[in-house]
Amino acid sequence: MRLTPGVEVHTHEFISTAHEDVKFGFSIASGSANDAIDKCMNESSLELAGIHCHIGSQIFEVDGFITAAQRLLEVLASFKNKYGKELAELNIGGGYGIAYTRDEVAISPELVIPAVAKIIKSECQRLKISIPKISIEPGRAIVGPTTTTIYEVGTSKDVTLEDGSIRRYISVDGGMSDNIRPALYGATYSAYLANRTSTANIIKTRVVGKHCESGDVLISNIDLPDDIKSGDLLATPATGAYGRSMASNYNHIPRPAVVSVQKGSAKLILRRENEQDLLNLDVDQAPRQLS
Repeated sequence: MRLTPGVEVHTHEFISTAHEDVKFGFSIASGSANDAIDKCMNESSLELAGIHCHIGSQIFEVDGFITAAQRLLEVLASFKNKYGKELAELNIGGGYGIAYTRDEVAISPELVIPAVAKIIKSECQRLKISIPKISIEPGRAIVGPTTTTIYEVGTSKDVTLEDGSIRRYISVDGGMSDNIRPALYGATYSAYLANRTSTANIIKTRVVGKHCESGDVLISNIDLPDDIKSGDLLATPATGAYGRSMASNYNHIPRPAVVSVQKGSAKLILRRENEQDLLNLDVDQAPRQLS
């Protein structure tokens, strides 16, 4: 059963998921968590295996995980006192932040796991409950760094800013249809020239997509070589999480292929979509009279 432990974390509001004013879970503070547990226990067709929370995503501090664990353990203790038995499982979710740019440092499992394990052990002793089976959900932390998106450069143009400096716009053959996170969350990414080396001077650059919105910006501000031209390849690391899974066919753009690379060998695991794929769900059906 998913509970809301009332934990505020420092991340984008769209991926902060455990404070009181969210759609997720039964609130511990309001008492709705206990009410939901009681209803579940009184329903013969249900078996309550344990409790769960997920405090958010892209979290770089351990404090939120510790607070959430403490509050859920108090629920487990209350359950034992009321029903005379213990719940077997405690899932404290995920949200461990990864580095998308050079300015970010991923939160280390060596920091999070021992700290959370220590507080769980001490709290279980204090509350006189058994240590339950503990589950975590390090999804982004596992798959995020495994993937790099390769874009082909299309056009470019220079814009003079108010301070007299130059910003170069570089458009690529993708955009918000394959990576909605910059537009949706203000997420930041890095990029590098992938098909050749360059000794050119760097220039302030904005990497933009091919969609019909000014908000289709993949990287708002990055220094790139000023000799990047049409046909060059830009690589954007750390796109394994919430990239392909959030991709769409916006503007009727086919989604790109996915290639697995391991030990010097490449294997196509998802082919590139084509125009027929975009039309496959269309139905040519005679109209029916509405009653």
